[in-house]
Amino acid sequence: MKFTNYLKDKIYLLLLFLFTLTITLLLLLAFKVEKSLILVLIILQLLFVISTLLIDFFRKQKFYTHLLENTQNLEKAYLVLETIEKPNFYEGKLIYQTLYEMGKSMAENSKILEIQTKDFKEYIEMWIHEVKIPIASLILMAHNHKEKFTKNALEQIRRMDTYVEQVLYYVRSENAENDYLIKETKLENVINNVALKNKDDLLENKMEFQVQMENKDLSIHTDAKWFEFILNQIVSNSIKYKKENTSSYIKIEAKETNDKIEISILDNGIGIPESDVKRVFEKSFTGENGRRKQKSTGMGLYIAKKLCTKLGHSIVVTSKEQAYTQVTITLPKNDFYKVAK
Repeated sequence: MKFTNYLKDKIYLLLLFLFTLTITLLLLLAFKVEKSLILVLIILQLLFVISTLLIDFFRKQKFYTHLLENTQNLEKAYLVLETIEKPNFYEGKLIYQTLYEMGKSMAENSKILEIQTKDFKEYIEMWIHEVKIPIASLILMAHNHKEKFTKNALEQIRRMDTYVEQVLYYVRSENAENDYLIKETKLENVINNVALKNKDDLLENKMEFQVQMENKDLSIHTDAKWFEFILNQIVSNSIKYKKENTSSYIKIEAKETNDKIEISILDNGIGIPESDVKRVFEKSFTGENGRRKQKSTGMGLYIAKKLCTKLGHSIVVTSKEQAYTQVTITLPKNDFYKVAK
């Protein structure tokens, strides 16, 4: 709160004081009051107004300064009343009470919204688990009765399964910290599960799945299901954007250093245009390749990035058009997990 701004707000009061002072001065001169007495009266009036303004300013400055600063610095600005003292002047008390009522209303509405969101989330999760059962049955039937299911029908069923799973993880990602459990997990097991899930698509597209690990027993600290979903989204994209009439491959490498583990997924597919690389993690961004293929939702990598952030991992994409795409996930090592193990 600046004094100059305070004075600007009091401009009408100051103009009224000057007008009153002028009238008083003219009356005193008209009645031929001694000049020394006039001077004393003017000084007294000036001291009264100046002292009144200063006292009023300093009473309000602390409250308004703290209110503004704390509102700007708080992530949840509606909690600002928890950080300031109740003012001792009437105007401030009115503002304080108004903010209290607004905060109370905000908290009540937030609680209602939180309950509604939780109920909706639970319903969606339940629905997804239910709908995945018939989808899994359809996939099994398609494998056991290939003569009754065309290749295209099986592909559509698998796509349905992928999209349903994507919805499940998207819903959970909103409150991921309540759903995941970080523990020591063998990386090889996670990669094997991803390879098994994408086995049909890999064989159908004649893609070679390579895994290079210096240490077969390498363990990572993560949530196995979340991390498997992340890898699955990346592998699925590699299959989706493979080059036609070319010997294609997906290569997964894991490197361990003293402070981190780097897992890279490299493919020799169509790559990503340079203008799109920086935007691949944006929500619903499909880019040129997505528009060409007509199969992209633009949600896979967005959810993968979101989950990596929640898990404390970093994910980076590098690519060259018509050459390769490489996704690198970095998991920092932390002694905390060794202690908590």
